[in-house]
Amino acid sequence: PVFSGVNGSAIENFSCVIYHISFMNCTWQAGRDAPGDTQYFLYWQNSIYDDEMECELYIKDENGRNVGCRFQNVKIKTQKAYFLVNGSSKDSLIQFYDEYLELYETEILTSPLNISVDCTGDSMGCIVTWQAPLSHGEKKNCFQYEIGIQNK
Repeated sequence: PVFSGVNGSAIENFSCVIYHISFMNCTWQAGRDAPGDTQYFLYWQNSIYDDEMECELYIKDENGRNVGCRFQNVKIKTQKAYFLVNGSSKDSLIQFYDEYLELYETEILTSPLNISVDCTGDSMGCIVTWQAPLSHGEKKNCFQYEIGIQNK
């Protein structure tokens, strides 16, 4: 690709996180050498079979510049999703930023569900059971859990 535009005008520190199963926030910082009137626009494509979509709900900084996006009803369809952030300015050309992200790696899991503890009166101890948290991940056996036991 041709990287036209002012060096240092593309966004920096791009990251996305999926939470509560279907919500995703993506955030970034303005390029350190971007003109003050630079505005950024996020597009993403969940799979090669989907159309590219622009952000519908931008997160703005104190100057009204787009520095993030909120998405709803997100589904992880393929291993990698494509993200592109374009910029525009009256003063100069702005470099674009693009990245492929593995969304399942950005997911913040909810707590396990239906936790129960069954303790017997003898020295056998307790049995703790739970259901895996809701997740886009298909391989529930890949989850690792840690139990903190406090004696009182």
